[in-house]
Amino acid sequence: MKRLTTLASIAGLCTVVGLFASSGLEDVSAAVASAGWGALLVVLARILAVAWAGLGWHVVFPRNDRPRLRDCITLRFVREGINTLLPVATVGGDFVGARLLAKRGVSGALAGASMFVDLMTQAVTQLLFTVLGLGLLIWLDGDGPVARTVAGGVALAVPALAAFYLIQRRAGHRVIQALLNRFASGREWRALGAVDHLYDGLRRLYGAPGRVFAAIVVHFGGWIIGTFEVYLCLHFMGYPVDFMQALVIESLAQAVRGAAFAVPGALGAQEGGLIALCGLFNIPAEAALALSLVKRFADLGVGLPSLLAWHRIEARLRATGEADEAEPEPDEAARFARRPKASPPPATLGPFYSYAPPRMVSRLDEKELKKCA
Repeated sequence: MKRLTTLASIAGLCTVVGLFASSGLEDVSAAVASAGWGALLVVLARILAVAWAGLGWHVVFPRNDRPRLRDCITLRFVREGINTLLPVATVGGDFVGARLLAKRGVSGALAGASMFVDLMTQAVTQLLFTVLGLGLLIWLDGDGPVARTVAGGVALAVPALAAFYLIQRRAGHRVIQALLNRFASGREWRALGAVDHLYDGLRRLYGAPGRVFAAIVVHFGGWIIGTFEVYLCLHFMGYPVDFMQALVIESLAQAVRGAAFAVPGALGAQEGGLIALCGLFNIPAEAALALSLVKRFADLGVGLPSLLAWHRIEARLRATGEADEAEPEPDEAARFARRPKASPPPATLGPFYSYAPPRMVSRLDEKELKKCA
């Protein structure tokens, strides 16, 4: 898996270098500079979209077991930073978010189930967002090669999405167990609970269609918010597009990025997709590459602080765990005080050997010596 990720990263990086070289670094740099304050607005739009996705995660929970909205938003930023900037195939951050949520008063099974339901609602809304963009593209530009390619991708995505849902609802225990063993094999990941408990949580969450529908509505609004990244950036660069055109570019670019999940950061795929999509509306390649760069600035502007927040959360959890181990309860302290002190372990010859010299427990008396004689 690591070797495949490395090869995909190298291929994506070579694609990016080739695209920038063919479009001219000076022209791309000039287009990025022309964005000006628009780049900051793109970062703000990304922050709003990620926080909105945290709200979509929050509404999935039952009212009696619902975590704080602040926790869902904070951990949603952690998920975004890990999935965007680390080579985890865009899902490792979701397992981290579920584990950290289980440390904040939510049962492990419910936290894990909420993560799967949240992924499902995001995937459904992204598919709807892509279909909306495809419909607008056909209406604005006709049934061209790009539209046919996207339609083929949608046709492949529908059965895959249905299979992901059936795995959560039917006999998918083995698949989920394999995923947990792959991404959650350490002792600290056991907070997610047994697979049977996880499926109980999934049945409980999917048994409330009103909350699932509310999450779908919220997440779909988050994709719409992301459209402002394209709209604002192109306007500041001097390529005004209307909101429908921006929605076509954003929705289909997100579909390309999702299809290239195996490539860290969708290197090359995002740049090539934006060049093809912006070309439909007479936007030159250097402006499309500049748009991609601004989007990657937003990835860093949101992802790096999120990774730092993750580091602080993990450090706080480790410190809390050490404090709990260092300060036993009064009853335990009394029991330990009454216990006889254990003798020190025998000296060994180092970490690579297990030999220890024998110790004389008691002296042999004269009768035992006579018997030996």
